[in-house]
Amino acid sequence: MATIYLTEQGSKLSKTSKRLIIEKDGQTLLEIPDFKIERVLIFGNVQITTQAMAFLLDNGIEVSFLSLYGKYRGRLSPVESKNAHLRIRQYQRHLDNEFRLVLAKAIVQAKLHNGRELLMRYARNHPEIDFEEDKKQLEDCIAKLRHKESVNSAMGVEGAAAAVYFKAFGKMLRGELKFEKRQRRPPKDPVNALLSLGYTLIGNEMHSIVCAIGFDPYIGFFHGVDYGRPSLALDLIEPFRHAIIDRFTLYLLNTHILSEGDFTDRGEEGVFLSDNARKRYFAEYEKYMTKKVISNLHDDKKAYRDLFKIQAHAMHTATLDEKDFDAYRIMD
Repeated sequence: MATIYLTEQGSKLSKTSKRLIIEKDGQTLLEIPDFKIERVLIFGNVQITTQAMAFLLDNGIEVSFLSLYGKYRGRLSPVESKNAHLRIRQYQRHLDNEFRLVLAKAIVQAKLHNGRELLMRYARNHPEIDFEEDKKQLEDCIAKLRHKESVNSAMGVEGAAAAVYFKAFGKMLRGELKFEKRQRRPPKDPVNALLSLGYTLIGNEMHSIVCAIGFDPYIGFFHGVDYGRPSLALDLIEPFRHAIIDRFTLYLLNTHILSEGDFTDRGEEGVFLSDNARKRYFAEYEKYMTKKVISNLHDDKKAYRDLFKIQAHAMHTATLDEKDFDAYRIMD
């Protein structure tokens, strides 16, 4: 099952018989059989016909709309899950401070573990780079986390650890591009542009999964509630950020699949991938997300995309059945 990325500006997605067709200026760019599609991502100025939308909804295929540069705008999703019992329990759990604290610690501890693991694995192949102080500071953060007694204080530890981690992250870039600190909204340099785009993509994928299970995506346990923020999806991708997107970003840049010339500086709007580079990025992203890895979430090797589903179902079990939540940790 494929993810379709529509980035050709001025093109149109329509339907005929049991095929979706992408056209531009009267010419067919691509025909896709319906059974091969899992989701559609539309970037920028791409039209979609009513017939195509109805067909996608009837077949349970989600459509997400993003700006040309990857900013998430919204989604067209099939009928909402009927799992009202789960949503009632989710609201009750959200008001349970003890439950939220246990989950927050599990999520942050896994994220810190994965960040530390990424640094240590890089250090083994590059002993000329000193990560000892970074490693010590991350371990101190993990130790402090155990004694925190509120979600806000756990969030404070996560913020302090992020500052340590991202300072070390820049040491792992081997090419012409440099990274000093994490910047968002908008990203001011190519490395931040790649991190932001990657986090948006995995956040969008997790958003779809939690909705399909029946959760309210806006009620989180670690991130809490903020107007318009899909907090539960953000909770669940936290352990995956360093493990997937940061590693993927290093892979793209350190192997020169992307380089400085592939980015466009749009001033106050930020720095973004150019059109051709974006197509290369999505092709590599698809390969990366279907790569099978060992993890603590399943006995067999699983693709990252499958691990997202397993992680979301683990949250479902923790919410309904009061079982411990096992957050994803790097083992591959």
